[in-house]
Amino acid sequence: MTTESGLPFEPVYGPSDLDDWKPATALGEPGEFPFTRGVYPSMYTGRPWTMRQYAGFGNAEESNARYRQLLDSGTTGLSVAFDLPTQMGYDSDHPLAHGEVGKVGVAIDTIDDMRILFSGIPLDQVSTSMTINSPAAILLLLYQLVAEEQGVPGDALNGTIQNDVLKEYIARGTYIYPPAQSLRLVTDIFTYCREELPRWNTISISGYHMAEAGATPVQEVAFTLANAVEYVRAAVASGQHVDDFAPRLAFFFVARTSLLEEIAKFRAARRIWARIMREEFGAEEPKSQMLRFHTQTAGVQLTAQQPEINLVRVAIQALGAVLGGTQSLHTNSYDEAIALPTEKAARLALRTQQVLAYESDVTKTVDPFAGSYAVEALTDEIEEAVDALMAQVQSRGGAVASIEQGFQKSEIEKSAYQVAREIDSGERVVVGVNRFTLDEEEPYEPLRVDPTIEEQQRARLERIRAERDQAAVDDALARIREAAAGSDNILYPMRDALRARATVGEVSDALRDVWGVYQPTDVF
Repeated sequence: MTTESGLPFEPVYGPSDLDDWKPATALGEPGEFPFTRGVYPSMYTGRPWTMRQYAGFGNAEESNARYRQLLDSGTTGLSVAFDLPTQMGYDSDHPLAHGEVGKVGVAIDTIDDMRILFSGIPLDQVSTSMTINSPAAILLLLYQLVAEEQGVPGDALNGTIQNDVLKEYIARGTYIYPPAQSLRLVTDIFTYCREELPRWNTISISGYHMAEAGATPVQEVAFTLANAVEYVRAAVASGQHVDDFAPRLAFFFVARTSLLEEIAKFRAARRIWARIMREEFGAEEPKSQMLRFHTQTAGVQLTAQQPEINLVRVAIQALGAVLGGTQSLHTNSYDEAIALPTEKAARLALRTQQVLAYESDVTKTVDPFAGSYAVEALTDEIEEAVDALMAQVQSRGGAVASIEQGFQKSEIEKSAYQVAREIDSGERVVVGVNRFTLDEEEPYEPLRVDPTIEEQQRARLERIRAERDQAAVDDALARIREAAAGSDNILYPMRDALRARATVGEVSDALRDVWGVYQPTDVF
């Protein structure tokens, strides 16, 4: 490869490419422990990252149409957003679902909805990410059942469920069950996928939502990796060998506009995780030591004022994710601070990734910032700060104990408050908000969800309950309760119930009957 000037462009650079220069830290090679320079030797010189667009709204028909449009535009992976009732394990006709059906994602109540959602989309040819946590097992099983109807076996399915419930207690709030029972469900998913869906990423351990709540980059990495340690310990305690499940662990981070710090953050996170997996858990397989991650540009940094500026923000954030070595990327649409993205805005967000991949030269070499004095120093400093904060979590008994004490939530809230103060005072500049403002904003017509969606879902549920074999559903739900009270893998009776057209809410309620619902304790 060559530059625009016709000069040689090497696939990998190192200290030997410069005279009289030595790095402060031994960097190693890309694709080798400790993976500071990337998890694969060739990174994007072989192929670009997976380009995803997080989408879902209204009912399954509307979301299916958006997915088809994104695939036609060049998206290489789907990313499903579910509405709040689905995320909380409630059906669309539950009293608590009223007013929220289809609003921030697609409403999924039964296998019928999931069938419509992926109609005409060959599930053996796409990678699908599903942002779902407490009911993650339910949505994964529905996906598998729909794939079976298409004739696609489990070992041909490729994708990720978020399944990271610990961060829900810290930063987001869409938890259902107490932490111990939630961890039991996570480890059952690990075991089930190893047997039934071997190519599926069983968890996407997320720092993104903590960052949206106000976490600093150091807090984002430290609390995410502390949660990951808790998941690995739980899986090992359940009798699983670390090298059996660790290669399917994935992570999910934010990319902010602070470009250099974000690049360093990703590099430090890889290095820390590789060390933890090898030294603490004895992982021998290189894939068990790799921190593979998805990135989303920072929704919290989007502004409703002068929303077109968000196109610039998203481009910078996406560049940081790419230079940091992400495996897949979602770029936010410029209008998301106002409403659900329009089709045009979603297409522009995807085009941002495509320009980076095919018009810039960042894909021509691996880890282009390696050896930068600033980035290498920042990487070392972030690593040291993350280690110190993780030590504080461990000194309190680990991630779950710290959650119960309110430690992570309190630390994030302090950081969020500090940022708010800096914006209010003008110390932190937000273009279009506290500097370079307009006297009057231009009009904007947002995308609106059809208000009849809730009634449509209610009618569909009523029809399904009338058509199905209720005795078969009741029997399957009883077996879920039995498994939850015992030690059998819960996903097998759950799969039977969903195949019999049990609803998301009914399956969630079967577990609620046995495990109860988590009630947080306020810590002051």
